[in-house]
Amino acid sequence: MADPQPDDHAGWHISLRGFLLREWSYLLMLILTVFGVAYTSAAKTPLTKYWMALAPFIGLVCVITRWRDPDNREHHLHLIWTQALHWGAVLLAMQLMFVADVRRMMNAEASALATLAVLALGTFTAGVHVAAWRICLVGVILGFGVPAIAWLEQSSLLLMLAGIVIVAVIALLFWFDRRAPSRTTT
Repeated sequence: MADPQPDDHAGWHISLRGFLLREWSYLLMLILTVFGVAYTSAAKTPLTKYWMALAPFIGLVCVITRWRDPDNREHHLHLIWTQALHWGAVLLAMQLMFVADVRRMMNAEASALATLAVLALGTFTAGVHVAAWRICLVGVILGFGVPAIAWLEQSSLLLMLAGIVIVAVIALLFWFDRRAPSRTTT
């Protein structure tokens, strides 16, 4: 079988570039979402302001997603108005987590997870509203991030212990393998 020529992969690179150019906003939303979930899990620090800053960005992506669809100025204004109201309501619901009476009832981690849950619901429903499955997918990933963060926070000691046991077993296997006499066939 002949080695592929450099030109054989040109179509793949062009299609990857085209994919990235077409889907950059969804990929950026997904990257920012995964970063927020991973950072919250690792740092054990609530990222409430991060999630609240991400909400208007997702709203902007929703408007951009459907900007070409409406055929007149009235539809554009309707799209902007409905997304502004939707994301304003989401931000208000997120902000309600930090009213003094609510803040006393929940610790910082619980309020951050509740904020993330509101953002997930807002993202999913905005995706449904603008008929964009990719935005819905980001909302679902945000939603799965809520129990994932909670589970990782509760299971971090168990996960660390499991990691230590795995490393110890692998180290013992390597140690025994190096000590075993080499077998040569005669």
